[in-house]
Formats: sequence, structure tokens, C-alpha cells
Amino acid sequence: MEKNSGWTTGGLIGAGVAVGLIFLGCMFYTGVSQYLGQTRVVTVKGLAEREVPADQVIWPITFKETGDNLLTTHTKVEADSQKVVAFLKKSGLEDSEFSFGAPEIQDRNAEGMDMRGPRYTLTGSITVNSTKVDQVRRLMAAQKELIGEGVPVTTDKWNTVFLYTKLNTVKPAMVEEATKNAREVAQKFAADSGSHIGKIKSANQGQFSITDANQSTPYEKKVRVVTTVTYF
Repeated sequence: MEKNSGWTTGGLIGAGVAVGLIFLGCMFYTGVSQYLGQTRVVTVKGLAEREVPADQVIWPITFKETGDNLLTTHTKVEADSQKVVAFLKKSGLEDSEFSFGAPEIQDRNAEGMDMRGPRYTLTGSITVNSTKVDQVRRLMAAQKELIGEGVPVTTDKWNTVFLYTKLNTVKPAMVEEATKNAREVAQKFAADSGSHIGKIKSANQGQFSITDANQSTPYEKKVRVVTTVTYF
């Protein structure tokens, strides 16, 4: 009988399989290590706030007259309306900066109400819509002049609206500021954990909000945005 001088076919195949498994194992370990390294992330938020003055105001002015004769009462409302217009124009507002509302009529007789008072109540209204915010604010403080002229004017400060319409002028700088703030937070987090941050994985600008700076100064607005940034 001849002696076996080398690997049998089965032995060669087994050795090949073993080497292949070792190679695949190394590749799998390397791939998992790289994946885990890439998925180590930190998500932080960055804030930017800015106070800005309102650039538009909507101011409703209302006045009421009562009487038992509808036409006579309406004539009084029309007279009040002309006095309000003169007051606004004298202060520098243009015709395009205010509009007239249709008179509201309340008929106590038709509504079955107590008839011990005047039958009709007519409410006239003029709405100021202007970008001259400071000027309108002065008018609001001076409306007692109308009362002195016999105009029963009423103003509800809660119905007066101050707006900020120039968001696009501050948006780029605020987004940049919020993103910078987010990176500073991420760097601090990484330093505390003995690591470092890499490139941005994802970023979400977030929604801008515009609110009153405080209840007593609705003509001062606070613009706010929060960005969410994920870093490797």
C-alpha cells in the first residue's frame, strides 16, 4: 500500500472553510466596528431670540348712538364718523390707512327687549391699519379729544393688534446664531464625555414664533427659533 504523503481532499476543503470563516469573521467585526463608530451621535438644540418693534398696527375705533328715530340716530353716527376721520387726518394718517365698517343696528322693539330705554342703538366703526406704529400709539393716548367733541368713542385695547411682518429680514442671521449655539452645546457635551464632535448628520431649523415681549408692551415683539442638530 502507498503511504499518504499529504493533505487529503477532505482536509483541504476543511482548511479552506476554516480560513474563509476566519476571514468573514474579521470582515464582520470590522464592519460592525465602523458602523457603531458612525452611529455614535449627539443631538442638541440651539436657541436664538431677538426683540423687535412691531411694524404694523390694527386699531378698531367704535362709537355708539341711541335714539327712538332710526334716521336721526344714523345721522348722529355719521357725524361721529366724520369727527373721527378729521382726528385721524389731523394727526397725519392717510385715507388708505383706515376703513369704515357698516353700522350695527340694535332694535329693542324687534328683539322684544325692555322698552324703557331708547329703541335703537347704532354702532359705527372705523379701523386703522397702518405701519406708523408710534404715531398710532400717540393717537390712542389722545382719543380723549374725541370724547371732548361729543363722540362716544370706545376702544378695547385687547382688540388692538400689533404685528411684526419683517421676519425674512432677521431669519438668516437667527438661524446662523441658533446653529452656532447648538454646536457650542455639542462641543461642551463631547468635552465632558471625553469625545469630540464630527460633521452634521442632520439638522432641523424648527418653527419661528413671534410673541409679545410682555403683556404691558404688545408693540414690542420677541422672535424665537429653536434648531435641532445631530452631530457624529
